[in-house]
Amino acid sequence: MSLKATHPPDTPLYPIREVSRLTGVNSVTLRAWERRYGLIRPQRTPKGHRLYAQDDITRIERILQWLNRGVPVSQVADLLDQPETIETPSPDAGDWSSQRQQLQAIIEALDLPKLEAFYHQSLAIYPLSIAINELWQPVILSLEAKWALQTDHLVRRTLESFLRSQVGIRLHYANQATRGPLILLNAMPDDPGPLWVLMSALMASEQGYRVQMLDHSLPLEDLPQAVARLHSSMVLLSSGQRESDRYIHQALPKAAESLNVPIGVCGEVARLREADLLDSPVHLLGDDLPQAIARLRPLLRESGVL
Repeated sequence: MSLKATHPPDTPLYPIREVSRLTGVNSVTLRAWERRYGLIRPQRTPKGHRLYAQDDITRIERILQWLNRGVPVSQVADLLDQPETIETPSPDAGDWSSQRQQLQAIIEALDLPKLEAFYHQSLAIYPLSIAINELWQPVILSLEAKWALQTDHLVRRTLESFLRSQVGIRLHYANQATRGPLILLNAMPDDPGPLWVLMSALMASEQGYRVQMLDHSLPLEDLPQAVARLHSSMVLLSSGQRESDRYIHQALPKAAESLNVPIGVCGEVARLREADLLDSPVHLLGDDLPQAIARLRPLLRESGVL
């Protein structure tokens, strides 16, 4: 198949620098998508300069959508010819239950090909907030409850590694494509792994924030330096654990008072420690991750960031 693009003579054409400005994708990446993966096919001037039509720009936006869902760039070409809109099913509670059971069984069987297919399918079919609320968050809660009784380090670390790679791909491209506020997302010290941080990062990125994810707990006393050097607009802490009394009652409020940006808490810890954090300078965002991330915008607006 020829890679040469053809457009009507009167079609407006844009140089690569303008396309980069419009889409947020830098010119080096645009050239790589063309040369290495054949994802886009701009026209060329007699001197070899690339010119992009509006349908090329639309295609770039579709590429970003797939990358933001965690699809590797090498697999995007096969997906671009699918229909642009996929009707979102409205499964009943029984269907969600069976899908949760299926996902948990796949995770515990360490079946990574099936897990990757399930992950991409869930993010392609459902809005991310629904996929997290109805599938991923309940399954993670179920697994953590099971691991509290009988630890399974292999399954936990395998799931963490899988999600870290998938979410990392999404963050890489999403951070390039948006100019939104930067959220510094960090795990709390008692959380045995980054599962809650990864889900929070996925949701925050979907809402247009740039995300700097730290899946190992950064000491609270280092947060001011981290905020300054990373130019963060907010610190978001996440945990699936209760965390210690000293951390919740003393260290965390003290850290919040020392920062010049808001500090929020989400994940199971927000539910478990709701009463302890209500009157503190820490912003309690809740354990429902889509709702927690939705609460960031008014908080950032109130602090003058937006």
